[in-house]
Amino acid sequence: MLKFLMKRFVQMIPVLIGVTILTFSMMLLIPGDPAQIMAGESASPEQLELVRERLGLNDPIPVQYFDYLKGVITGDLGDSIRSGRPVAQEVFGRLAPTVELAFYSTLLAVFIGLIAGVISAVRRYSITDSAIMFGALFGLSMPNFWLGLMLIQWLVIGAGWFQASGWGSPAQMILQVVTLGTAGSAIIARMTRSSMLEVIDMDYIQTARAKGVSERVVIYRHALKNAMIPVVTVVGLQFGSLLGGAVLTETVFAINGLGRLIINAIRARDFPIVQGGVLVFSFLFVFVNIIVDVLYRFLNKRINLN
Repeated sequence: MLKFLMKRFVQMIPVLIGVTILTFSMMLLIPGDPAQIMAGESASPEQLELVRERLGLNDPIPVQYFDYLKGVITGDLGDSIRSGRPVAQEVFGRLAPTVELAFYSTLLAVFIGLIAGVISAVRRYSITDSAIMFGALFGLSMPNFWLGLMLIQWLVIGAGWFQASGWGSPAQMILQVVTLGTAGSAIIARMTRSSMLEVIDMDYIQTARAKGVSERVVIYRHALKNAMIPVVTVVGLQFGSLLGGAVLTETVFAINGLGRLIINAIRARDFPIVQGGVLVFSFLFVFVNIIVDVLYRFLNKRINLN
């Protein structure tokens, strides 16, 4: 296990370097002068030159990138152009609500998706199966921001049951989690159904039934456990998607998380904040996929991680 984890962390390094290259390159293509944004519209050419020199914007692009990469390695992500505060302080100060939102949304998606997928597979080709798959398709087709706005209209403005902004109390979290987790639950439900249908007619399942094992034990202990590997893979990918989806959800519900920070930084051309936020998102996504790989071993003892 330790050898496998060390190998995966080594493999993670070029991925993160690639992310820094892509992010650095894309931000250079966005119109706008960071020095002008930081110094203000009324700044003189001399002031702009001083700001560019301080930010290293006059250096060749490769030199700028390697200076940035050197800072990332040492834990220095630079300073925000708008506030002047360290990027690491800004990013990690906003990280907790985003991770909590993605985590709770993943739990909701797994809970609903597994139950719906198992019921759909057990009652395949029935009206229940068709209804669940139709609901999954509908949930998958709805944009997160539209669903969030509709929930605000119906349950906040109309019924007054929840709060439309902020993060922390249950009234501030339920709609946000439902908004972000709906599409993920639809994907997990479809994958669970597909994986269960491949397993449910296998010989060992029929043997368990022939021995008189109850249907509930057959389905949840034997069939579902062996059908979980592709589902776990989808869950790991969905966590990364939910981190990205949190950007829009935080904007709709006015949550002061990392996603909203990145959106505001893009509007203000605050390049260091965008680069730092994307880098943290990428690290979380890769880390979650390492956890998914480890879970394979617990689901199937025959899998050799090394």
